[in-house]
Amino acid sequence: MSPRIPIYKIQDATYRADSCRRLMEAAEAGQIQLDAVVHGHYPGRRLPKNALPGLKALGYWDAARPQSWGLDWHQNEGIELCLLDRGQLQFAVEGQAFTLQPNDLTITRPWQRHRLGDPNIGPGRLHWAIIDVQVRRPHQSWKWPDWVVLTRDDLQELTELLRQNEQPVWHQASDVGQCFGRIADVLGRCTVDGSIDVSWLTLLMNELLLQILSLLRSRDVSMDASLADTQRTVQLFLDDLRHNRDHLAEPWTIKMMAEACGLGITRFTDYCRRLTNTTPVQYLNQLRLSAAVDLLREHPEMSNGEVAKACGFSSPQYFATVFRRQHGCSPQQYASREHASS
Repeated sequence: MSPRIPIYKIQDATYRADSCRRLMEAAEAGQIQLDAVVHGHYPGRRLPKNALPGLKALGYWDAARPQSWGLDWHQNEGIELCLLDRGQLQFAVEGQAFTLQPNDLTITRPWQRHRLGDPNIGPGRLHWAIIDVQVRRPHQSWKWPDWVVLTRDDLQELTELLRQNEQPVWHQASDVGQCFGRIADVLGRCTVDGSIDVSWLTLLMNELLLQILSLLRSRDVSMDASLADTQRTVQLFLDDLRHNRDHLAEPWTIKMMAEACGLGITRFTDYCRRLTNTTPVQYLNQLRLSAAVDLLREHPEMSNGEVAKACGFSSPQYFATVFRRQHGCSPQQYASREHASS
């Protein structure tokens, strides 16, 4: 039985972590070389249960020619470190687009949606490591796996550098690339004899973290403590509601919204008022009405029931009532008026 894909509770109760299905299919079809060791649902050879717990995936792909696939928008349940060794690769994160060059390092946090390919990937070799630090939201405290042996001060500094800046791409990370290359060599030896050299991988993963710490120390990182505070967690949740109609359709209650942010109702409500000047329910209804207006403009033939369901209203009657209160007419009248003027 395949390992179960984790479901995120951050912004949507049904959001699933990246399955890397297209990557796995390409490897199985012989379109790319893939070598990785994993815990959980990612493609690769399974690590022993007690070996490097918290290391979700460690490996690389090597594509000798352009591919017919890419990795669409996704998140991971850990911090993801990627290093492009050869070729070029289109990379996007939260509205920013980049063309990665050799020795470019990308760092993405669990709450950051990102994409590889535009939409497909080209020839190139990409290394990656995904480490679960037991957070899903910006304000939560990071807990590194026990096999990380950096000193307390170094680990605290690394954590703060990663939490309080969200720069996604770091250029000329050649020392990090060399470390990833040594990890690939160990994985290659593992492939030959069928074993997994956990000691070498543990040593090299600690070196990798030290090389990233050294890189960040050398780059005069701009720190912003607000990136790791509770208000940012709530802001990300509200942004997700505003930009994702599927999330609006969820049967949200105040309790569910607060739990999605890892907060109590009172604290969540306070932050929501601070950010929107309204209560959570009022803000949710504003977003749903705005989404309904967009749907009626795009699809004037939709019924009250269809629009209500698509936008998360509890019933067509309630939708019609709040819509008339906001716009002074029924949804059908609004749709007819918009259609006639277009």
